[in-house]
Amino acid sequence: MSASSAAAEPLLRVEGLDVAYRTGGGLLHAVRGASLTVAPGEVVAVVGESGSGKSTLAQAVIGLLPPNGTVARGSIRLATGQGPAEELAGLSEKAMRSIRGRRIGLVPQDPTVSLNPVQKIGTQVAEALRVHGLADRRRAAIDAIELLARAGLPDPRVRAGQYPHELSGGMRQRVLIAIAVAANPGLLIADEPTSALDATVQRRILDHLEELTRESGTAVLLITHDLGVAADRADRILVMSGGRIVEEGPVGSILDSPSDPYTRTLLASAPGLRPASTATTRAPAPAGDPLLEVRNLVKDFPLPRVNGRRGVLRAVDDVSFTITRGETLALVGESGSGKSTTARLVLRLADPTAGQVIFDGADITRVKGKDWRELRRRAQLIYQNPYASLDPRFSVEDVVTEPLRAFRVGSATEQRRRAAELVEKVALPASVLVRRPVELSGGQRQRVAIARALALSPDLVVCDEPVSALDVSVQAQVLDLLAELQAAAGLAYLFISHDLAVVRRVAHRVGVMRDGRLLELRPTTELFDAPGEDYTRELLAAIAGRRRGAPTLEVGT
Repeated sequence: MSASSAAAEPLLRVEGLDVAYRTGGGLLHAVRGASLTVAPGEVVAVVGESGSGKSTLAQAVIGLLPPNGTVARGSIRLATGQGPAEELAGLSEKAMRSIRGRRIGLVPQDPTVSLNPVQKIGTQVAEALRVHGLADRRRAAIDAIELLARAGLPDPRVRAGQYPHELSGGMRQRVLIAIAVAANPGLLIADEPTSALDATVQRRILDHLEELTRESGTAVLLITHDLGVAADRADRILVMSGGRIVEEGPVGSILDSPSDPYTRTLLASAPGLRPASTATTRAPAPAGDPLLEVRNLVKDFPLPRVNGRRGVLRAVDDVSFTITRGETLALVGESGSGKSTTARLVLRLADPTAGQVIFDGADITRVKGKDWRELRRRAQLIYQNPYASLDPRFSVEDVVTEPLRAFRVGSATEQRRRAAELVEKVALPASVLVRRPVELSGGQRQRVAIARALALSPDLVVCDEPVSALDVSVQAQVLDLLAELQAAAGLAYLFISHDLAVVRRVAHRVGVMRDGRLLELRPTTELFDAPGEDYTRELLAAIAGRRRGAPTLEVGT
Protein backbone atom coordinates (compact mmCIF):
# COMPACT_ATOMS: atom_id res chain seq x y z
CA MET A 1 0.00 0.00 0.00
CA SER A 2 2.82 2.36 0.76
CA ALA A 3 6.53 2.71 0.50
CA SER A 4 8.25 0.82 3.27
CA SER A 5 8.72 2.78 6.47
CA ALA A 6 11.03 0.33 8.20
CA ALA A 7 13.49 3.06 9.17
CA ALA A 8 10.87 5.10 11.06
CA GLU A 9 10.29 4.81 14.81
CA PRO A 10 7.52 2.25 15.45
CA LEU A 11 4.03 3.60 15.92
CA LEU A 12 2.97 0.26 17.43
CA ARG A 13 5.26 -2.12 19.28
CA VAL A 14 3.99 -5.49 20.58
CA GLU A 15 6.43 -7.59 22.63
CA GLY A 16 6.04 -11.11 24.03
CA LEU A 17 2.24 -11.01 23.88
CA ASP A 18 0.29 -13.93 25.33
CA VAL A 19 -3.53 -13.92 25.09
CA ALA A 20 -5.66 -16.59 26.75
CA TYR A 21 -9.37 -17.40 26.97
CA ARG A 22 -10.99 -18.77 30.11
CA THR A 23 -13.01 -21.88 29.25
CA GLY A 24 -14.70 -24.64 31.19
CA GLY A 25 -11.62 -26.77 30.63
CA GLY A 26 -9.18 -24.10 31.83
CA LEU A 27 -7.11 -21.48 29.98
CA LEU A 28 -6.91 -21.71 26.18
CA HIS A 29 -3.83 -19.87 24.87
CA ALA A 30 -4.73 -18.23 21.53
CA VAL A 31 -1.62 -16.03 21.10
CA ARG A 32 1.80 -17.08 22.36
CA GLY A 33 4.84 -14.81 22.58
CA ALA A 34 3.88 -12.57 19.65
CA SER A 35 6.12 -9.61 18.88
CA LEU A 36 5.75 -7.11 16.05
CA THR A 37 6.19 -3.48 15.08
CA VAL A 38 4.30 -1.19 12.71
CA ALA A 39 5.96 2.05 11.60
CA PRO A 40 4.08 5.22 10.60
CA GLY A 41 2.78 4.85 7.06
CA GLU A 42 3.69 1.15 6.92
CA VAL A 43 1.33 -1.68 6.00
CA VAL A 44 1.97 -4.90 7.90
CA ALA A 45 -0.15 -7.94 7.00
CA VAL A 46 -0.75 -10.72 9.52
CA VAL A 47 -1.74 -13.87 7.64
CA GLY A 48 -2.83 -17.31 8.77
CA GLU A 49 -5.78 -19.65 8.73
CA SER A 50 -8.79 -19.77 11.04
CA GLY A 51 -7.65 -20.36 14.60
CA SER A 52 -4.11 -19.11 13.98
CA GLY A 53 -4.59 -16.24 16.48
CA LYS A 54 -4.39 -13.33 14.04
CA SER A 55 -7.79 -11.79 14.89
CA THR A 56 -7.18 -12.32 18.62
CA LEU A 57 -3.92 -10.40 18.22
CA ALA A 58 -5.78 -7.51 16.57
CA GLN A 59 -8.51 -7.53 19.23
CA ALA A 60 -5.87 -7.36 21.97
CA VAL A 61 -4.24 -4.33 20.34
CA ILE A 62 -7.50 -2.39 20.12
CA GLY A 63 -8.85 -3.64 23.47
CA LEU A 64 -11.82 -5.57 22.11
CA LEU A 65 -11.17 -9.04 23.51
CA PRO A 66 -14.35 -10.88 24.55
CA PRO A 67 -15.14 -10.99 28.29
CA ASN A 68 -13.38 -14.35 28.76
CA GLY A 69 -10.23 -13.13 26.98
CA THR A 70 -7.25 -11.65 28.78
CA VAL A 71 -3.72 -10.43 28.03
CA ALA A 72 -1.81 -12.88 30.18
CA ARG A 73 1.66 -11.48 29.48
CA GLY A 74 3.48 -9.00 27.29
CA SER A 75 3.38 -5.39 26.21
CA ILE A 76 1.39 -3.34 23.65
CA ARG A 77 2.82 0.18 23.27
CA LEU A 78 1.44 2.94 21.05
CA ALA A 79 3.52 6.02 20.23
CA THR A 80 1.99 9.30 21.39
CA GLY A 81 4.01 11.64 19.16
CA GLN A 82 5.21 13.47 22.25
CA GLY A 83 7.11 11.71 25.00
CA PRO A 84 7.27 7.96 25.70
CA ALA A 85 4.90 5.46 24.08
CA GLU A 86 1.74 4.58 26.00
CA GLU A 87 1.22 1.07 27.35
CA LEU A 88 -2.18 -0.27 26.24
CA ALA A 89 -2.09 -3.69 27.92
CA GLY A 90 -4.04 -3.44 31.16
CA LEU A 91 -5.72 -0.10 30.39
CA SER A 92 -9.27 0.27 31.66
CA GLU A 93 -12.18 0.18 29.20
CA LYS A 94 -12.78 3.90 29.84
CA ALA A 95 -9.19 4.72 28.90
CA MET A 96 -9.32 2.50 25.81
CA ARG A 97 -12.48 4.25 24.60
CA SER A 98 -10.50 7.48 24.27
CA ILE A 99 -7.92 5.68 22.12
CA ARG A 100 -10.24 3.45 20.09
CA GLY A 101 -11.43 5.35 17.04
CA ARG A 102 -9.34 8.46 17.83
CA ARG A 103 -5.85 6.94 17.64
CA ILE A 104 -6.60 3.40 16.45
CA GLY A 105 -9.32 2.84 13.85
CA LEU A 106 -10.93 -0.50 13.06
CA VAL A 107 -12.42 -1.82 9.82
CA PRO A 108 -14.19 -5.03 10.91
CA GLN A 109 -14.88 -8.05 8.71
CA ASP A 110 -18.64 -8.23 8.40
CA PRO A 111 -20.60 -5.04 7.70
CA THR A 112 -23.86 -6.96 8.09
CA VAL A 113 -23.35 -7.30 11.85
CA SER A 114 -21.08 -4.28 12.41
CA LEU A 115 -23.61 -1.61 11.44
CA ASN A 116 -26.74 -0.77 13.46
CA PRO A 117 -29.70 -1.90 11.32
CA VAL A 118 -32.11 0.66 12.81
CA GLN A 119 -29.90 3.74 12.43
CA LYS A 120 -29.33 5.66 9.21
CA ILE A 121 -25.86 5.56 7.70
CA GLY A 122 -25.16 9.26 8.22
CA THR A 123 -26.06 9.01 11.91
CA GLN A 124 -23.61 6.16 12.44
CA VAL A 125 -20.74 7.98 10.71
CA ALA A 126 -21.52 11.21 12.56
CA GLU A 127 -21.42 9.34 15.89
CA ALA A 128 -17.74 8.52 15.31
CA LEU A 129 -17.04 12.28 15.21
CA ARG A 130 -19.29 13.28 18.09
CA VAL A 131 -18.10 10.61 20.54
CA HIS A 132 -14.56 12.01 20.33
CA GLY A 133 -15.68 15.64 20.51
CA LEU A 134 -14.56 16.41 16.96
CA ALA A 135 -17.83 18.02 15.89
CA ASP A 136 -21.18 19.07 17.28
CA ARG A 137 -24.42 17.46 16.06
CA ARG A 138 -24.91 19.84 13.11
CA ARG A 139 -21.28 19.82 11.97
CA ALA A 140 -21.00 16.04 12.39
CA ALA A 141 -23.95 15.49 10.01
CA ILE A 142 -22.23 17.62 7.34
CA ASP A 143 -18.82 16.02 7.88
CA ALA A 144 -20.36 12.52 7.72
CA ILE A 145 -21.43 13.16 4.12
CA GLU A 146 -17.89 14.29 3.27
CA LEU A 147 -16.44 11.16 4.92
CA LEU A 148 -18.79 8.93 2.90
CA ALA A 149 -17.64 10.71 -0.26
CA ARG A 150 -13.98 10.17 0.72
CA ALA A 151 -14.74 6.49 1.30
CA GLY A 152 -15.96 6.26 -2.29
CA LEU A 153 -19.73 5.98 -1.88
CA PRO A 154 -21.71 7.29 -4.85
CA ASP A 155 -24.35 9.91 -3.99
CA PRO A 156 -23.12 10.26 -0.38
CA ARG A 157 -25.92 12.62 0.60
CA VAL A 158 -28.50 10.03 -0.47
CA ARG A 159 -26.59 7.16 1.21
CA ALA A 160 -26.41 9.10 4.48
CA GLY A 161 -30.21 9.00 4.64
CA GLN A 162 -30.45 5.26 3.99
CA TYR A 163 -30.34 2.24 6.30
CA PRO A 164 -27.67 -0.50 6.05
CA HIS A 165 -30.03 -3.03 4.45
CA GLU A 166 -30.57 -0.62 1.55
CA LEU A 167 -26.88 -0.77 0.56
CA SER A 168 -24.87 -3.48 -1.15
CA GLY A 169 -22.12 -5.35 0.72
CA GLY A 170 -19.42 -3.24 -0.93
CA MET A 171 -21.20 -0.02 0.00
CA ARG A 172 -21.62 -1.14 3.61
CA GLN A 173 -17.90 -1.91 3.75
CA ARG A 174 -17.14 1.62 2.54
CA VAL A 175 -19.33 2.95 5.38
CA LEU A 176 -17.17 1.02 7.87
CA ILE A 177 -14.07 2.56 6.29
CA ALA A 178 -15.60 6.04 6.64
CA ILE A 179 -16.25 5.38 10.34
CA ALA A 180 -12.74 3.98 10.85
CA VAL A 181 -10.96 7.01 9.33
CA ALA A 182 -13.36 9.63 10.73
CA ALA A 183 -10.98 10.74 13.49
CA ASN A 184 -7.89 10.42 11.26
CA PRO A 185 -6.23 7.77 13.49
CA GLY A 186 -2.51 7.06 13.23
CA LEU A 187 -3.09 3.28 13.09
CA LEU A 188 -5.82 1.45 11.21
CA ILE A 189 -6.58 -2.22 11.92
CA ALA A 190 -8.31 -3.86 8.96
CA ASP A 191 -9.59 -7.28 10.09
CA GLU A 192 -10.48 -9.32 6.97
CA PRO A 193 -12.04 -6.14 5.52
CA THR A 194 -13.03 -7.64 2.15
CA SER A 195 -13.27 -11.41 2.67
CA ALA A 196 -17.05 -11.44 2.13
CA LEU A 197 -16.90 -9.44 -1.13
CA ASP A 198 -16.54 -10.32 -4.80
CA ALA A 199 -13.02 -10.09 -6.21
CA THR A 200 -13.64 -6.93 -8.26
CA VAL A 201 -15.43 -5.19 -5.37
CA GLN A 202 -12.61 -6.35 -3.07
CA ARG A 203 -10.02 -4.76 -5.35
CA ARG A 204 -11.89 -1.44 -5.54
CA ILE A 205 -12.33 -1.32 -1.75
CA LEU A 206 -8.65 -2.10 -1.11
CA ASP A 207 -7.55 0.40 -3.76
CA HIS A 208 -9.57 3.12 -2.06
CA LEU A 209 -8.38 2.16 1.42
CA GLU A 210 -4.82 2.32 0.11
CA GLU A 211 -5.41 5.77 -1.33
CA LEU A 212 -6.92 7.10 1.90
CA THR A 213 -4.16 5.78 4.12
CA ARG A 214 -1.39 6.93 1.79
CA GLU A 215 -2.76 10.47 1.74
CA SER A 216 -2.91 10.65 5.55
CA GLY A 217 0.23 8.63 6.33
CA THR A 218 -1.83 6.17 8.38
CA ALA A 219 -0.21 2.87 9.35
CA VAL A 220 -2.21 -0.28 8.64
CA LEU A 221 -2.27 -3.63 10.42
CA LEU A 222 -4.00 -5.85 7.85
CA ILE A 223 -5.44 -9.13 9.16
CA THR A 224 -6.16 -11.63 6.38
CA HIS A 225 -6.19 -15.35 5.52
CA ASP A 226 -5.52 -14.47 1.86
CA LEU A 227 -1.81 -14.42 1.00
CA GLY A 228 -2.68 -12.91 -2.39
CA VAL A 229 -4.22 -9.85 -0.71
CA ALA A 230 -1.22 -9.56 1.62
CA ALA A 231 1.18 -9.86 -1.33
CA ASP A 232 -0.59 -7.08 -3.20
CA ARG A 233 -1.10 -4.65 -0.35
CA ALA A 234 1.56 -5.01 2.37
CA ASP A 235 5.13 -3.87 2.93
CA ARG A 236 5.82 -6.72 5.35
CA ILE A 237 4.10 -10.02 6.10
CA LEU A 238 3.84 -11.86 9.43
CA VAL A 239 2.68 -15.48 9.25
CA MET A 240 0.81 -16.91 12.25
CA SER A 241 0.13 -20.56 13.06
CA GLY A 242 -1.04 -22.05 16.35
CA GLY A 243 -0.96 -18.66 18.05
CA ARG A 244 2.69 -18.00 17.19
CA ILE A 245 4.35 -15.79 14.59
CA VAL A 246 6.32 -18.41 12.67
CA GLU A 247 7.82 -16.13 10.03
CA GLU A 248 8.05 -12.47 9.13
CA GLY A 249 9.78 -10.34 6.54
CA PRO A 250 9.37 -8.12 3.48
CA VAL A 251 6.77 -9.29 1.00
CA GLY A 252 9.30 -10.29 -1.66
CA SER A 253 11.30 -12.35 0.81
CA ILE A 254 8.24 -14.22 2.10
CA LEU A 255 6.94 -14.96 -1.40
CA ASP A 256 10.22 -15.93 -3.03
CA SER A 257 12.05 -17.74 -0.24
CA PRO A 258 9.83 -18.69 2.71
CA SER A 259 11.69 -20.49 5.46
CA ASP A 260 8.84 -22.02 7.47
CA PRO A 261 7.00 -25.13 6.19
CA TYR A 262 3.63 -23.62 7.13
CA THR A 263 4.31 -20.57 4.95
CA ARG A 264 5.21 -22.88 2.09
CA THR A 265 1.91 -24.70 2.55
CA LEU A 266 -0.03 -21.42 2.41
CA LEU A 267 1.82 -20.34 -0.73
CA ALA A 268 1.26 -23.66 -2.46
CA SER A 269 -2.45 -23.51 -1.60
CA ALA A 270 -3.10 -19.92 -2.73
CA PRO A 271 -4.39 -20.21 -6.32
CA GLY A 272 -3.81 -16.54 -7.11
CA LEU A 273 -0.09 -16.87 -6.30
CA ARG A 274 0.61 -19.91 -8.44
CA PRO A 275 2.95 -19.42 -11.41
CA ALA A 276 0.99 -19.09 -14.63
CA SER A 277 2.81 -22.09 -16.09
CA THR A 278 1.33 -24.38 -13.43
CA ALA A 279 -1.99 -22.67 -12.78
CA THR A 280 -4.14 -24.50 -15.34
CA THR A 281 -3.53 -28.21 -15.11
CA ARG A 282 -6.81 -29.76 -16.28
CA ALA A 283 -6.85 -31.77 -19.48
CA PRO A 284 -9.43 -30.87 -22.17
CA ALA A 285 -13.02 -31.76 -21.37
CA PRO A 286 -14.08 -35.33 -22.25
CA ALA A 287 -15.86 -35.78 -25.56
CA GLY A 288 -19.37 -37.19 -25.76
CA ASP A 289 -23.03 -36.33 -25.85
CA PRO A 290 -24.18 -33.69 -23.36
CA LEU A 291 -25.41 -34.88 -19.99
CA LEU A 292 -26.96 -31.45 -19.42
CA GLU A 293 -28.12 -29.00 -22.06
CA VAL A 294 -29.47 -25.56 -21.20
CA ARG A 295 -31.28 -23.77 -24.02
CA ASN A 296 -32.13 -20.05 -23.99
CA LEU A 297 -32.91 -20.01 -20.27
CA VAL A 298 -34.76 -16.96 -18.90
CA LYS A 299 -35.84 -16.14 -15.35
CA ASP A 300 -37.83 -13.03 -14.44
CA PHE A 301 -38.69 -11.85 -10.92
CA PRO A 302 -41.54 -9.37 -10.34
CA LEU A 303 -40.62 -6.11 -8.62
CA PRO A 304 -42.83 -4.12 -6.21
CA ARG A 305 -45.40 -1.83 -7.79
CA VAL A 306 -44.30 1.76 -8.38
CA ASN A 307 -46.97 4.30 -9.37
CA GLY A 308 -49.37 1.43 -9.96
CA ARG A 309 -47.04 -0.42 -12.34
CA ARG A 310 -45.10 -3.59 -11.55
CA GLY A 311 -41.64 -3.95 -13.04
CA VAL A 312 -39.63 -7.09 -13.78
CA LEU A 313 -36.05 -8.02 -12.90
CA ARG A 314 -34.52 -10.36 -15.49
CA ALA A 315 -32.05 -12.40 -13.43
CA VAL A 316 -31.20 -14.89 -16.21
CA ASP A 317 -31.31 -13.69 -19.80
CA ASP A 318 -31.13 -16.15 -22.72
CA VAL A 319 -28.44 -18.43 -21.24
CA SER A 320 -27.35 -21.57 -23.14
CA PHE A 321 -24.61 -24.15 -22.43
CA THR A 322 -23.89 -27.88 -22.25
CA ILE A 323 -21.99 -30.13 -19.82
CA THR A 324 -20.71 -33.61 -20.71
CA ARG A 325 -20.01 -36.47 -18.30
CA GLY A 326 -16.70 -35.99 -16.52
CA GLU A 327 -16.60 -32.26 -17.32
CA THR A 328 -16.47 -29.25 -15.01
CA LEU A 329 -18.14 -26.13 -16.34
CA ALA A 330 -17.66 -23.04 -14.18
CA LEU A 331 -19.96 -20.03 -14.16
CA VAL A 332 -18.24 -16.92 -12.81
CA GLY A 333 -19.32 -13.37 -12.15
CA GLU A 334 -20.02 -10.90 -9.38
CA SER A 335 -22.94 -11.15 -6.96
CA GLY A 336 -26.15 -10.54 -8.87
CA SER A 337 -24.77 -11.80 -12.17
CA GLY A 338 -27.31 -14.64 -12.30
CA LYS A 339 -25.00 -17.61 -11.84
CA SER A 340 -26.66 -19.03 -8.70
CA THR A 341 -30.13 -18.48 -10.16
CA THR A 342 -29.02 -20.41 -13.24
CA ALA A 343 -27.90 -23.27 -11.00
CA ARG A 344 -31.28 -23.32 -9.23
CA LEU A 345 -33.05 -23.52 -12.59
CA VAL A 346 -30.82 -26.42 -13.68
CA LEU A 347 -31.72 -28.31 -10.50
CA ARG A 348 -35.36 -27.36 -10.93
CA LEU A 349 -35.41 -25.65 -7.55
CA ALA A 350 -37.08 -22.78 -9.42
CA ASP A 351 -39.16 -22.65 -12.58
CA PRO A 352 -37.77 -20.82 -15.61
CA THR A 353 -39.76 -18.07 -17.29
CA ALA A 354 -38.66 -19.40 -20.69
CA GLY A 355 -36.18 -21.82 -22.20
CA GLN A 356 -35.41 -25.50 -21.71
CA VAL A 357 -33.33 -27.74 -19.45
CA ILE A 358 -32.46 -31.10 -21.05
CA PHE A 359 -30.98 -33.75 -18.72
CA ASP A 360 -29.61 -36.96 -20.23
CA GLY A 361 -31.77 -36.45 -23.33
CA ALA A 362 -35.02 -35.76 -21.45
CA ASP A 363 -36.73 -32.37 -21.19
CA ILE A 364 -37.04 -31.67 -17.45
CA THR A 365 -38.11 -28.04 -17.75
CA ARG A 366 -41.57 -28.61 -16.29
CA VAL A 367 -41.24 -31.96 -14.53
CA LYS A 368 -43.06 -32.45 -11.24
CA GLY A 369 -43.93 -35.22 -8.83
CA LYS A 370 -42.26 -38.58 -9.41
CA ASP A 371 -40.15 -37.35 -12.34
CA TRP A 372 -38.87 -34.44 -10.26
CA ARG A 373 -37.88 -36.80 -7.43
CA GLU A 374 -35.99 -38.97 -9.91
CA LEU A 375 -34.08 -35.89 -11.07
CA ARG A 376 -33.15 -35.11 -7.46
CA ARG A 377 -31.56 -38.55 -7.22
CA ARG A 378 -29.34 -37.90 -10.23
CA ALA A 379 -28.50 -34.20 -9.65
CA GLN A 380 -27.21 -33.06 -6.25
CA LEU A 381 -26.10 -29.78 -4.70
CA ILE A 382 -23.13 -28.82 -2.51
CA TYR A 383 -23.92 -25.56 -0.73
CA GLN A 384 -21.55 -22.66 -0.08
CA ASN A 385 -21.52 -22.65 3.70
CA PRO A 386 -20.77 -25.96 5.48
CA TYR A 387 -21.57 -24.27 8.80
CA ALA A 388 -25.19 -23.68 7.80
CA SER A 389 -25.97 -26.54 5.42
CA LEU A 390 -25.63 -29.45 7.89
CA ASP A 391 -28.30 -30.16 10.49
CA PRO A 392 -26.62 -29.57 13.87
CA ARG A 393 -28.93 -32.12 15.55
CA PHE A 394 -27.74 -34.99 13.34
CA SER A 395 -24.66 -37.12 13.68
CA VAL A 396 -22.45 -37.27 10.59
CA GLU A 397 -23.86 -40.73 9.85
CA ASP A 398 -27.39 -39.29 9.95
CA VAL A 399 -26.37 -36.41 7.67
CA VAL A 400 -24.81 -38.70 5.05
CA THR A 401 -27.60 -41.30 5.10
CA GLU A 402 -30.45 -38.75 5.01
CA PRO A 403 -30.77 -38.87 1.17
CA LEU A 404 -30.80 -42.69 1.31
CA ARG A 405 -33.60 -42.62 3.88
CA ALA A 406 -35.55 -40.02 1.89
CA PHE A 407 -35.46 -42.23 -1.22
CA ARG A 408 -35.74 -45.49 0.74
CA VAL A 409 -32.52 -46.85 -0.69
CA GLY A 410 -31.30 -49.96 1.16
CA SER A 411 -31.88 -51.25 4.66
CA ALA A 412 -30.64 -49.45 7.76
CA THR A 413 -27.58 -51.71 7.83
CA GLU A 414 -26.84 -51.04 4.15
CA GLN A 415 -27.24 -47.31 4.70
CA ARG A 416 -24.74 -47.34 7.57
CA ARG A 417 -22.33 -49.33 5.40
CA ARG A 418 -22.76 -46.80 2.58
CA ALA A 419 -22.06 -43.92 5.00
CA ALA A 420 -18.82 -45.60 6.09
CA GLU A 421 -17.77 -46.03 2.45
CA LEU A 422 -18.52 -42.40 1.65
CA VAL A 423 -16.63 -40.84 4.57
CA GLU A 424 -13.66 -42.99 3.61
CA LYS A 425 -14.01 -41.81 0.02
CA VAL A 426 -13.83 -38.16 1.13
CA ALA A 427 -10.76 -38.94 3.27
CA LEU A 428 -12.38 -38.71 6.71
CA PRO A 429 -11.78 -41.22 9.50
CA ALA A 430 -14.63 -43.59 10.38
CA SER A 431 -14.73 -42.02 13.85
CA VAL A 432 -16.46 -38.90 12.47
CA LEU A 433 -19.65 -40.91 11.87
CA VAL A 434 -20.68 -40.63 15.52
CA ARG A 435 -19.76 -36.94 15.82
CA ARG A 436 -21.95 -33.92 15.17
CA PRO A 437 -21.11 -31.13 12.67
CA VAL A 438 -20.27 -28.67 15.47
CA GLU A 439 -17.38 -30.94 16.48
CA LEU A 440 -15.76 -30.71 13.01
CA SER A 441 -13.65 -28.06 11.30
CA GLY A 442 -14.95 -26.18 8.26
CA GLY A 443 -13.02 -28.37 5.86
CA GLN A 444 -14.27 -31.54 7.53
CA ARG A 445 -17.85 -30.27 7.36
CA GLN A 446 -17.54 -29.57 3.65
CA ARG A 447 -16.20 -33.10 3.13
CA VAL A 448 -19.29 -34.40 4.93
CA ALA A 449 -21.45 -32.26 2.62
CA ILE A 450 -19.68 -33.80 -0.39
CA ALA A 451 -20.22 -37.31 1.00
CA ARG A 452 -23.94 -36.56 1.40
CA ALA A 453 -24.13 -35.25 -2.18
CA LEU A 454 -22.57 -38.51 -3.44
CA ALA A 455 -24.81 -40.82 -1.39
CA LEU A 456 -27.24 -41.46 -4.26
CA SER A 457 -24.48 -41.83 -6.89
CA PRO A 458 -25.56 -38.76 -8.90
CA ASP A 459 -24.48 -37.96 -12.45
CA LEU A 460 -24.39 -34.17 -11.94
CA VAL A 461 -23.24 -32.20 -8.89
CA VAL A 462 -23.84 -28.46 -8.67
CA CYS A 463 -21.15 -26.84 -6.52
CA ASP A 464 -22.37 -23.39 -5.39
CA GLU A 465 -19.30 -21.53 -4.05
CA PRO A 466 -18.20 -24.77 -2.31
CA VAL A 467 -14.87 -23.46 -0.97
CA SER A 468 -15.39 -19.71 -0.50
CA ALA A 469 -15.93 -20.13 3.27
CA LEU A 470 -12.75 -22.20 3.74
CA ASP A 471 -9.10 -21.37 4.42
CA VAL A 472 -6.76 -21.64 1.44
CA SER A 473 -5.07 -24.90 2.42
CA VAL A 474 -8.47 -26.51 3.14
CA GLN A 475 -9.72 -25.08 -0.17
CA ALA A 476 -6.89 -26.87 -1.95
CA GLN A 477 -7.70 -30.18 -0.26
CA VAL A 478 -11.41 -29.96 -1.13
CA LEU A 479 -10.71 -29.00 -4.76
CA ASP A 480 -8.27 -31.89 -5.12
CA LEU A 481 -10.91 -34.21 -3.66
CA LEU A 482 -13.55 -33.04 -6.14
CA ALA A 483 -11.15 -33.69 -9.03
CA GLU A 484 -10.32 -37.18 -7.73
CA LEU A 485 -14.00 -38.09 -7.33
CA GLN A 486 -14.73 -36.81 -10.83
CA ALA A 487 -11.96 -38.92 -12.33
CA ALA A 488 -13.13 -42.03 -10.46
CA ALA A 489 -16.88 -41.75 -11.13
CA GLY A 490 -17.19 -39.59 -14.24
CA LEU A 491 -19.13 -36.91 -12.36
CA ALA A 492 -20.20 -33.76 -14.17
CA TYR A 493 -19.83 -30.53 -12.16
CA LEU A 494 -21.53 -27.17 -12.57
CA PHE A 495 -19.18 -25.03 -10.50
CA ILE A 496 -20.45 -21.63 -9.35
CA SER A 497 -17.83 -19.15 -8.17
CA HIS A 498 -16.80 -15.51 -8.10
CA ASP A 499 -13.14 -16.51 -7.65
CA LEU A 500 -11.36 -16.90 -10.98
CA ALA A 501 -8.18 -18.14 -9.31
CA VAL A 502 -10.10 -21.15 -7.97
CA VAL A 503 -11.89 -21.67 -11.28
CA ARG A 504 -8.60 -21.75 -13.17
CA ARG A 505 -7.63 -24.74 -11.09
CA VAL A 506 -10.78 -26.85 -11.42
CA ALA A 507 -12.68 -26.04 -14.62
CA HIS A 508 -12.44 -27.44 -18.15
CA ARG A 509 -14.53 -24.56 -19.49
CA VAL A 510 -15.60 -21.21 -18.04
CA GLY A 511 -18.71 -19.13 -18.67
CA VAL A 512 -18.61 -15.47 -17.65
CA MET A 513 -21.94 -14.01 -16.52
CA ARG A 514 -22.96 -10.41 -16.02
CA ASP A 515 -26.42 -8.95 -15.48
CA GLY A 516 -27.99 -12.32 -16.23
CA ARG A 517 -26.28 -12.81 -19.60
CA LEU A 518 -23.55 -15.27 -20.57
CA LEU A 519 -20.91 -12.96 -22.06
CA GLU A 520 -18.46 -15.65 -23.16
CA LEU A 521 -17.99 -19.40 -22.75
CA ARG A 522 -14.58 -20.85 -23.59
CA PRO A 523 -12.00 -23.45 -22.54
CA THR A 524 -10.28 -22.32 -19.35
CA THR A 525 -6.79 -21.85 -20.81
CA GLU A 526 -8.12 -19.82 -23.75
CA LEU A 527 -10.17 -17.56 -21.52
CA PHE A 528 -7.26 -16.83 -19.19
CA ASP A 529 -4.75 -16.33 -21.99
CA ALA A 530 -6.92 -14.20 -24.27
CA PRO A 531 -10.19 -13.00 -22.71
CA GLY A 532 -12.62 -11.68 -25.27
CA GLU A 533 -14.59 -9.27 -23.05
CA ASP A 534 -13.53 -6.18 -21.10
CA TYR A 535 -15.52 -7.47 -18.12
CA THR A 536 -13.60 -10.76 -18.18
CA ARG A 537 -10.33 -8.83 -18.24
CA GLU A 538 -11.55 -6.86 -15.22
CA LEU A 539 -12.30 -10.10 -13.34
CA LEU A 540 -8.87 -11.51 -14.22
CA ALA A 541 -7.14 -8.32 -13.11
CA ALA A 542 -8.89 -8.57 -9.73
CA ILE A 543 -7.28 -11.93 -8.81
CA ALA A 544 -5.42 -11.28 -5.56
CA GLY A 545 -1.66 -11.66 -5.93
CA ARG A 546 -1.40 -10.30 -9.46
CA ARG A 547 0.10 -6.96 -8.48
CA ARG A 548 3.22 -8.59 -7.08
CA GLY A 549 3.37 -11.39 -9.63
CA ALA A 550 3.55 -15.09 -8.89
CA PRO A 551 6.44 -16.28 -6.71
CA THR A 552 9.24 -18.33 -8.17
CA LEU A 553 8.87 -20.94 -5.44
CA GLU A 554 8.45 -24.45 -6.77
CA VAL A 555 5.76 -26.33 -4.90
CA GLY A 556 7.28 -29.03 -2.74
CA THR A 557 10.74 -27.51 -2.48
